[in-house]
Amino acid sequence: MLAFGLILSACGNKADSKLVVGATNEPHAVILNEAKPLLEEEGIELEVVTFSSYGMINPALADESLDANYFQHIPYLEAQIEEFGYDFVNAGGIHIEPMGIYSQKYNSLDELPDGATIIISNSIPDHGRILSLFEAHGLITLKDGIDKTTATLDDIAENPKNLEFQYNYAPELLPQIYLNGEGDAVVINSNYAIDAGINPVEDSIAIEGSESPYVNVIAVRNGDEDREEIKKLVEVLRSEEIQQFILEEWGGAVVPVSE
Repeated sequence: MLAFGLILSACGNKADSKLVVGATNEPHAVILNEAKPLLEEEGIELEVVTFSSYGMINPALADESLDANYFQHIPYLEAQIEEFGYDFVNAGGIHIEPMGIYSQKYNSLDELPDGATIIISNSIPDHGRILSLFEAHGLITLKDGIDKTTATLDDIAENPKNLEFQYNYAPELLPQIYLNGEGDAVVINSNYAIDAGINPVEDSIAIEGSESPYVNVIAVRNGDEDREEIKKLVEVLRSEEIQQFILEEWGGAVVPVSE
């Protein structure tokens, strides 16, 4: 069994069944805790186990310490399955955390100078997403015919500003790197930005729109997607009450999905 970080105890003791779900702190654990009373009404006790690092959560699901986890988007889940052979499935999408570009030196992407240093995550599954964001803003062009969700730096066809992408940084360190004023721009996933007190909507100089394909999902071991408790968890997280909570709590920095 892995040693966990903070364990948030479930409310109430009258539930007919129990789910243990692993999550990163914000927004995932916050959303799950908001859903606890609704699940309790359905006879399900929810225990939320929070992790400070992505790398521990899928192993905890694989060794059955968890019933499900809620922290990863679909391309990351698929890459983890391919790399580690996990027998996991996506039980349902819940929300999108837009990827944002931040700078202490410039107020817009247009102001970035020739040869600007762009600091990005060392998580390879994020690179296609990051590059697609820069392409959408006209700063680079990716090669024709590639799957942009799996694009790498080698797939850049045109880079007229000669942007220098540096990718030797763990994603959880990027907010502090931005706050330190390092690089010309830093690309940060909204969950890490929010956790560091950075407002993705107000503080970024560019951000993904709600059309992003990088939906954060409930992941479970193969076959468990048919468990009634898991179905009810997804149903509650997609409920109007939880969707409205997400919109009000993060003001568009986290965007709910309904399917």
